[in-house]
Amino acid sequence: MLRRIFMCLSIFLFTSAILTGSIVCKADATTGAPALSDSEKAYVETAGTLKVGYVQDRIPVSFSDRNGELSGISRYIFDRIQEISGLTFEYVPLPAGAVTYDYLMSEGLNLVTSVEYNRENLGAKGIMMSDPYLSSRKVFVARRDLTFSYDANLSVAVSSGSQTIKKVLHETYPNYSIVDYPSIEDCFSAVNSGKTDLMIMNQYVVEYWLYKPSYENLKVIPILDTDDLLCFSAVVPFDENGNPASSDGDTLISILNKSIAQMTDEELDSFTIQAIMENRYSFTPLDFLYRYRYALVILSAAFLLIVALVVLLLRQRLQSVEAKADARAKSRFLSTMSHEVRTPLNGLIGLNYLMAHKLHDEEQLARYLHQSTTTANYLLALVNDILDMSMLHNGDFKIEHKPMDLRLLLATVETIVQNGMKEKNILFQTDISLPYANIIGDEVRIQQILLNLLDNAKKFTPEGGKVTVSACQTLEENRKILTEIHVSDTGKGMSKAFQDNIFDAFAQERDTVSKGDEGVGLGLSICHRLAKLMDGDISFVSQPNKGSTFTFFFPAEPADTPAAEKATAFVPPQDKPCILIAEDNELNGEIMLELLSENEYDAKLAVNGREALDLFSSSECGTYGVILMDLLMPEMDGFEATAAIRALDRPDAKTVKILACSANCTVEDQKKAFACGMDDFLAKPIDIDVLLGKLTV
Repeated sequence: MLRRIFMCLSIFLFTSAILTGSIVCKADATTGAPALSDSEKAYVETAGTLKVGYVQDRIPVSFSDRNGELSGISRYIFDRIQEISGLTFEYVPLPAGAVTYDYLMSEGLNLVTSVEYNRENLGAKGIMMSDPYLSSRKVFVARRDLTFSYDANLSVAVSSGSQTIKKVLHETYPNYSIVDYPSIEDCFSAVNSGKTDLMIMNQYVVEYWLYKPSYENLKVIPILDTDDLLCFSAVVPFDENGNPASSDGDTLISILNKSIAQMTDEELDSFTIQAIMENRYSFTPLDFLYRYRYALVILSAAFLLIVALVVLLLRQRLQSVEAKADARAKSRFLSTMSHEVRTPLNGLIGLNYLMAHKLHDEEQLARYLHQSTTTANYLLALVNDILDMSMLHNGDFKIEHKPMDLRLLLATVETIVQNGMKEKNILFQTDISLPYANIIGDEVRIQQILLNLLDNAKKFTPEGGKVTVSACQTLEENRKILTEIHVSDTGKGMSKAFQDNIFDAFAQERDTVSKGDEGVGLGLSICHRLAKLMDGDISFVSQPNKGSTFTFFFPAEPADTPAAEKATAFVPPQDKPCILIAEDNELNGEIMLELLSENEYDAKLAVNGREALDLFSSSECGTYGVILMDLLMPEMDGFEATAAIRALDRPDAKTVKILACSANCTVEDQKKAFACGMDDFLAKPIDIDVLLGKLTV
């Protein structure tokens, strides 16, 4: 948005400069220009329709519109010349690249428009130049990180049709090397990709192209004392002695000059401004995809989540068909999940439809993308809850027993939730007393329980309410430490009917202050089961209209030494490894390549395990530092490919880091991944920050 505002301001200042006379479109405009002579009038009557050649890609100066007709500033001027002089014109697009005199003669062209008015063209054989009708500036275009110097050895991209500017560059900047490109857009792409340091072009044309989102990293460098004067040139046939075959060229140039002289500065200014405003750069679908590439990645991840949900639902269905009680549980589960999945899915489909019809409304697009991100995050939370429930139900869930600092954990939780409390104008207080903060426990799951309890407290507490966290510890006779953490709120409380079923899966209190934001109803059920696995429990006290207090308590062994503090930020490695991506889904592969490229990693894509094995085995030793390995692929899956790579007789086969990347996140899949030689496991949708933190050799 800031870039578009800046570009609009540039056009405003630029057109203002025209109106105030800082950009002069002709040297001596006068309404008292001489009338046509008799010979000139006779020429107009007998000349017929003159063929005019024009360059096709100089928007807004001269270009072909959607109907293949000449458009831009030059067309407005020709139409006015036709009114003044009575001449008629036919417009013929010139081919890309240098246009020779022989070509102009063979095609029967009488005039060429938008020709640079300089000494090289004035002295050229076979053409006669009119007075200039338009003046702007030549400018350089460079990447924003380029340090510009007139004396440096820089490369300059030049459109193939701009022959005379090469001579100017050689004379003015002798250290610069010139590289030809077929079109202006090719010149922009060369600078943007780093193939050349600079490009040179008329300022009007540059202003048009810099609206393109993929050129947002480019800047304009003014060139002092380099006006871009444009005029018409008449194509004059010569006899065998090298003299003009007739005086028609002189007559035509005289008519053009008199016509230009009759145009006022105000007319020429209006032609320029109108052409600029009517021909501003229009977004293409590719431009839209580039500008919103990260949001589209989120949407793609949301659809992957939906696929994962379907798989989990089918799995849950197969496990719930043995008895009537299980059948009723299955029916309830499917009914609830159908609602919880279809509602956000309906929102995503609707948002995609709206975005497809609002491509040019940036404000609406931004709002729709924000809503899509929120919906995708909801689906991700839903998948995580279902995975936890599935593992808890099947007995696959394992509690970690590692040294941890409970005081540090509570400080982290406080940091996470306090902004949300402030946004809802809720007073958030803590009362922490932890004499035995260093304990043995599962830091991740304790934090999960506390965040869930605090999220519920915030959700069901109205603005102006209060949420309090208190914690205390006692040392029991068996030398274990009993920790009690209380989460209290001043919300609406819970009804007696809901309290009886509060820890059931999908249990929800619908009549609350958070109506419309209840969640899926799995959080408390999961937290209750996690507390039980820690040999603890969750209890509660609640009164309608007075609030609720949840107490999470658990025993733990004391830690012999304080837990080490974890790093809070990812520091990229100095030497980034080359990465091999094994991914059979084309869209996922392209997204991963783009994301890694954005973070300055070199990456190569293999579409299956067999290709990944071949690429690695045929590469020089040490080429790849990390392999991102999908598990389910055709020809050879990720497990087989990993085992085959580890078995290769080369040193890097044993040391290359292989990370499993899969939507299959069960304990069995993770055990199998580690067993075949993988170093780590990343669940899809992949958290980019987590991935970057693991890309070290």
